[in-house]
Amino acid sequence: MSAIIVASILLRVVGVVYSLVLLYRVRDRRFGFLTMMLTLMALRQTLSFQTGQGGVDELPGLVVSVLAVLTIYYLAQYVGQEARFRSELEEKNETLRDFRKAVEHAAHGIFITDPDGTITYANPAVESITGYSVDEVVGENPRLWKSGEHGEEYYDEMWDHITEGEVWDGEIINQRRNGELCWVDMTIAPITDGDGEIERFVAVDTDVTERKERELQIERQNRRLTILNNTNEILRDVNQELVQADSRDAIEQAVCERFSEADNYEFAWIGDESMVSDALRPHTWAGVDRGELDDVVSPRDAAEAPALPAHEALERRETVFTPDLDGSGTEAWRDAVRTQGADSAVSIPLRYRDTRYGVLEVYASDAKAFEEVEENVFAELGATVAYAINAVESKQALLQDSVTELGFDVRGDDCWFTDISERTGASLALERLARDGHDAVTEYFTVADADPEAAVDAASEHDVIDDAQVVTDGRDADDAPSLCRFEVSEDGIAATLAEYGSVVESASVSAGEGRVEAVVPRSGDVRAVVEGVTEVHPGVDLVAQRERERTVQTEQEFRTALRDRLTDRQREALETAYLGGFFEWPRESTGEEIAAVMGISQSTFLQHLRAAKRKLLAELLEDTVTERPPGA
Repeated sequence: MSAIIVASILLRVVGVVYSLVLLYRVRDRRFGFLTMMLTLMALRQTLSFQTGQGGVDELPGLVVSVLAVLTIYYLAQYVGQEARFRSELEEKNETLRDFRKAVEHAAHGIFITDPDGTITYANPAVESITGYSVDEVVGENPRLWKSGEHGEEYYDEMWDHITEGEVWDGEIINQRRNGELCWVDMTIAPITDGDGEIERFVAVDTDVTERKERELQIERQNRRLTILNNTNEILRDVNQELVQADSRDAIEQAVCERFSEADNYEFAWIGDESMVSDALRPHTWAGVDRGELDDVVSPRDAAEAPALPAHEALERRETVFTPDLDGSGTEAWRDAVRTQGADSAVSIPLRYRDTRYGVLEVYASDAKAFEEVEENVFAELGATVAYAINAVESKQALLQDSVTELGFDVRGDDCWFTDISERTGASLALERLARDGHDAVTEYFTVADADPEAAVDAASEHDVIDDAQVVTDGRDADDAPSLCRFEVSEDGIAATLAEYGSVVESASVSAGEGRVEAVVPRSGDVRAVVEGVTEVHPGVDLVAQRERERTVQTEQEFRTALRDRLTDRQREALETAYLGGFFEWPRESTGEEIAAVMGISQSTFLQHLRAAKRKLLAELLEDTVTERPPGA
């Protein structure tokens, strides 16, 4: 039986050593306690062995020794696991601390809400994005920075998406605490438990306002370039049409059709106010039926309804943009415009100098179609169209057989030549009138019954006279009328009549009372001519108006008349000089060589040539109209 007690003692000694080793390694006090307990137990059994005690009675001690050693073993395993768990926990805590630092210092706004949407956590970056501090945000709902830029269905769709366990990602416009709008790139993700139930939501917000503004700016620039390119293309086409058009109707129709055919415009019309009621009256249109246009171009109710944009453009003489129909015109007008699929308009007055040819109004479906186009672009278009109308009507006044002849009485110092007559006693008669291609008009007057120098000096005092000269002094030729040249600015009566498509045929003044005769093509607007001239020149009154057929000299008649006026020698001198290159530069033949060909002296040749040229110019410059050949 002594083997039992020896085995027990040895087990307890092994346990003591094992416990001491573990105590040294892990520094756990529990191993110190077990070491002390096993040491006492080993000492007791050693004493029992020395006194001879033992036997079967020591068998429970052996069991206790085994259990003690197993206890140390399992405690060692537990301590090892505990150490590993502690190490893992410390690593996770370190990770969490790093994560918290990252969240706290992140540039993105991060906040967590409960399932109802109440914010339970927010990092400091939320303040830079929303303008609200962390304390002001926690406990609130993200509706706090709702901007109102999105409809309720937008937020309902977002909420339905995340409550179904899906991640929502998109751009949203929020409102900062100071009222500024900001673009936010937002991601919202649900956090679920083991059963899939949503415990909370986490949202990450990134302020992308600067990027979005750059994108929008680039988009606006691209859109502006597209609109400008389309508009410039239209303007080029319109200018080409204006060059080819031979009547006012053709000009207006070409302009309206080109705008109505463009992708970014709906329809266009040209018209003017009625002389009776001031109601708008369209006379050319494209892209819309006349019945539908009548609903758009409605009479103005001056007592109740505000002026329509077209009225405003005519009255202000400026281009009027209507990017947003709300607040413009009448409700009936806005409804009629929208019925035609348009949401914006531009009204362009057609004016050349002080002459009004109506208004061009263009409509577009895009509410911002005209915002990117500068006003001067359309203003220039209006002036170009008006100039083309003026030019074609002036041409018609020169070429048409049927004209309306207008007679005006001119009195007072409003007109420069009546003032000259009153001050100097001179009688003046218009011999020729010519434009210089710009604003000035050169007028040649014969001056009788007075010193031409005095007439020139008196004329020079008028602002409308840019230059005045005596061309020939008739007093040197038995008191024949003198010829004076006057360069008159655009404010003169002749220039005003020309602006309205009228042509001055004659002008004369004696004793301060003058008379101006002008013609307007049968298709011209006589009322506009009369009202325009009398408005600009208060001293001018219409005293006569009649329709007449104007004598037209054909090209063949011109040749026959010239041939009848030239002598054989004069015609021979002119033709020989022309064919011999006498008029080329440098000359291909001299006067002496041409004279030799004709068999006459050089001086005789020059006399014949000078007389022929005088008759040619006289025939060419006489007040007759030469009919152009077909295609000329």
